[in-house]
Amino acid sequence: MFGIFKKKSKKDLLLQKYNKLMKEAYNLSHSNRQASDAKTKEANDILDEINLIDKESST
Repeated sequence: MFGIFKKKSKKDLLLQKYNKLMKEAYNLSHSNRQASDAKTKEANDILDEINLIDKESST
């Protein structure tokens, strides 16, 4: 019940941002391919950050 007040981790915030960007990229892919590619690249950069956080936490 009190999970809504729990502070989100950096990884959780990045995952939310990644999902949002991928959704925007998909919607843009129907009308503007270049903008879609730019959003996808930005999302992939965030995914790299997430993977880096995972590597640091596993070691």
